[in-house]
Amino acid sequence: HCSSPLHGFSRFFNHYRLAFARGVYTFERLALSAMEFIFQANYKVSVMNRYPLTLFFDSYCPVCSAEMKELEKLDTAGNLRFEDIHVDDFSARFPHIDPFAANKIMHGLYADGTLIFGLDVAHQSWRAVGQKRWLGILRLPVVRWFSDLGYLFFARYRYGISYILTGQRRCEPCAKLETESCAIAEKTESQKL
Repeated sequence: HCSSPLHGFSRFFNHYRLAFARGVYTFERLALSAMEFIFQANYKVSVMNRYPLTLFFDSYCPVCSAEMKELEKLDTAGNLRFEDIHVDDFSARFPHIDPFAANKIMHGLYADGTLIFGLDVAHQSWRAVGQKRWLGILRLPVVRWFSDLGYLFFARYRYGISYILTGQRRCEPCAKLETESCAIAEKTESQKL
């Protein structure tokens, strides 16, 4: 039994070359299997020891806040921590995280001090709750470049995109209200008036 990376790759390649030649696998199944193979060696052992992953998010963004609420609901193992970059004591508690930079691109911090950014944060946070495995495809080498451009576009125009998706551009009361999402919080506040 040989466990070298070269042997593993050779075994992987031969298995899928034969399976693909027989037409057994669709492109999607092949991509998911390749993603699992690639990430299995890199993350299964190392990531498990690195939790919790702290997510630094923009609570003024309705879409971002809704995603954090969903992740919080799904995080039954306690792998994630959620930190709003707009709270008053943020800089005092996290002096090594620039809130302005974290407002431009999402930051994540593993327990071992490793910082990750953008779609890597999204991918690893959903991975931590065992959902949206397909995000791993967006981290593959060629696809990564394009998906990172898409993420940067979203990050820059997230308030406009949130308006299109939720009807709310920004939601400042989110940090203070215990609700499912900013859009719901905004609608609740407007109904009270």
